[in-house]
Amino acid sequence: MTDQPVLNEVAAAARDAKRVADAAADTSQPARPQKWPLVPIGIGVGIGSAALAAAMLYANAERRKR
Repeated sequence: MTDQPVLNEVAAAARDAKRVADAAADTSQPARPQKWPLVPIGIGVGIGSAALAAAMLYANAERRKR
């Protein structure tokens, strides 16, 4: 006989699960919250609202001339 113990299915599955859990624990990194790019979003909202305001003023000025 060989020196290695005979493993059944349950023991082999437990060994594999432990190996996967150990590998997952080694690769875990601290969770960081996702940071939104607030400056580009703010610039986009500001330009968009200014464009809407200019369009409304232009539309109102055309109506008054007629």
